[in-house]
Amino acid sequence: MNTPDPISPYRDLTPAQFEAIGQRFDAIRNRVRGELGRRDADYIHALVRRQRQLEVGGRVLMILPPTWPLGVAALSAAKILDNMEIGHNVMHGQYDWMHDPAINSKSFEWDTADTAKNWKKTHNFEHHTFTNVVGRDHDVGYGLLRMSEDQPWEPRFLFNVPLAVVLHTFFQHFVAVQNMKLEDFLIYKTKTREQLAAEFKPVWNKMRKQLARDYLWFPLLAGPFAPLVLVGNVVANFTRNVWACAVIFNGHFPEQAEQFPESVLQNETRGQWYVRQLLGSANFSGGKLMHIASGNLSFQVEHHLFPDLPAHRYHEISPEVQAICHDYGLPYNTGSFWKQTASTWTRILRLSFPTGKRREATPVNGGTGGAQTPSLPLAA
Repeated sequence: MNTPDPISPYRDLTPAQFEAIGQRFDAIRNRVRGELGRRDADYIHALVRRQRQLEVGGRVLMILPPTWPLGVAALSAAKILDNMEIGHNVMHGQYDWMHDPAINSKSFEWDTADTAKNWKKTHNFEHHTFTNVVGRDHDVGYGLLRMSEDQPWEPRFLFNVPLAVVLHTFFQHFVAVQNMKLEDFLIYKTKTREQLAAEFKPVWNKMRKQLARDYLWFPLLAGPFAPLVLVGNVVANFTRNVWACAVIFNGHFPEQAEQFPESVLQNETRGQWYVRQLLGSANFSGGKLMHIASGNLSFQVEHHLFPDLPAHRYHEISPEVQAICHDYGLPYNTGSFWKQTASTWTRILRLSFPTGKRREATPVNGGTGGAQTPSLPLAA
């Protein structure tokens, strides 16, 4: 009889089953990597062209009052495309195999306040390595919110909901300073002012360029129409901020997405890493435009399993991922965008209070050879 894995607190799977799961996911990744070619290159090149057209068109249309709304919509779409389907995915190395410096993770810089270098550290390394591990994945609350029962409650978390609204509104700036871990200076007093100043210097160098570009130079170029351009840029950045934050939150904080203690990292195998990525992520459904606008993070599960595969491939991979989940009794977390949004904000509100109850997990079969596990508490 197989013995359940002693280090896995979240599923009754044996070491052999974890190994088999890892092999199946590896096989998908290796096969798709071997298929990459002209179709993928054409896709990203077409998207880059469309993004540039939207940005130029948006900035021109914003100058005149009759076309201002169209200009704002076009610039908002351009910023969303730049950050989501292009920037985020390019910086994951999804197109490095093309050896095109314009869309290579080592040289790409994006239209947002955060530097590519800091993003690749906090997101590509920290978040994707330690996904939803409380205390290691800074995305769990961003040092601002309480998003897990395993985060000790503090009086400041009574403001979880309004602070989440602020985070969505100014998301690009919060992400820009995420690497600084401001809570260590402001709240826990474990970082000195000198350390903070040294860390802020490269952040400010990028941030001031972005601020000057959108709120000074482009308005000045518009002459008497400067107020229209200034307000239009504010609205476009706000739209991008709220959308990007909502997509990210819906991918990791709906109630069914699990969070984990640091103990899961001890001797974690590749198969266990895959399962943790699977259980800590959630998808949302939608059409082609929704998938593109979200950077295909509507397939957050697939993205966390295969972060370096071109994201437009995730919809093709999804049925295979669901089949593996079915075979091993693992949940495939998905729902409509609005369902995941409601679930996420329910969690934000619930964890504002010290009495926020821990949600119980649905019992899950361990697949072939696995017994049914009792309900396990989730660090929601």
